[in-house]
Amino acid sequence: MSVFTGSAVAIVTPFTEQGEINYPAFAKLIEFQIANKTDAIVVCGTTGEASTLTHEEHLDCIRFCVKQVGGRVPVIAGTGSNCTETAIYLTQEADRAGADAMLVVTPYYNKATQKGLIAHYTAIAACTKKPLILYNVPSRTGCNIKPETAACLFQNVENIVGIKEASGDLSAAAEIMARTNGEMDLYSGNDDQVVAMMALGAKGVISVLSNIIPEEVHEMAASYLRGDVEKAKKLQLDYFFLEKAAFCEVNPIPIKKAMNLMGLEAGTLRPPLTEMEEQNVARLRAEMEKVNLLRRDA
Repeated sequence: MSVFTGSAVAIVTPFTEQGEINYPAFAKLIEFQIANKTDAIVVCGTTGEASTLTHEEHLDCIRFCVKQVGGRVPVIAGTGSNCTETAIYLTQEADRAGADAMLVVTPYYNKATQKGLIAHYTAIAACTKKPLILYNVPSRTGCNIKPETAACLFQNVENIVGIKEASGDLSAAAEIMARTNGEMDLYSGNDDQVVAMMALGAKGVISVLSNIIPEEVHEMAASYLRGDVEKAKKLQLDYFFLEKAAFCEVNPIPIKKAMNLMGLEAGTLRPPLTEMEEQNVARLRAEMEKVNLLRRDA
């Protein structure tokens, strides 16, 4: 059984003006997602600024999210690291905290070989019985999971069940599915490729845009899954330019700005991320206005 089908939000980590984790705001964001049909919550991923959290903060966020969700939707914990032992530690602790699955990004900066990736992921999977979803985002990590490597891990490690494919390479996604007879759980890691990826057999999306339009992203995936491809396609295209504006600076800078504009209290960014450039704020605001986001009651 898949960890989830449909739309999972890669949820932000809200910070106070002093840079501390804002747990009351975090609780509200989780409730906003669940109320608006999000199918799963990914905590402490890229969008959650996990790279600037201490290990204690990272695990506290996971524990808080699991408790707040209370089993209503799956909680998928980001537990990747460029150090295998650290990834094992975070995975074990997330397991103890009650996370339903782990999302494990490739080691960044080290530039592991494909052999190294197999050893890395096999070691992490051995420390838990919970399902693992590989996370391939070479534009951020400098490390690409080749389709044959993803297939090898899926076929040889029982609890490696899926992959968040964010390389933007649809041919690679197709090859993963071809090599695994369509059995590996594929998730789009890019909001502008949801329908295209689902046409190749993806189960859904792990979405940044869902932070501001959770019901629409859920419906995009749900429509495709129930066979209403035209509706899914319409939603994909209706929000295409909003998605582009939401990525006109590095994630999560624009999505946090969009949330704050909506009154969703995402708070500040942690250095080295900085506030959005004013001309890009204007672009983002304009696209939000086109889809009536600034007039919604969040």
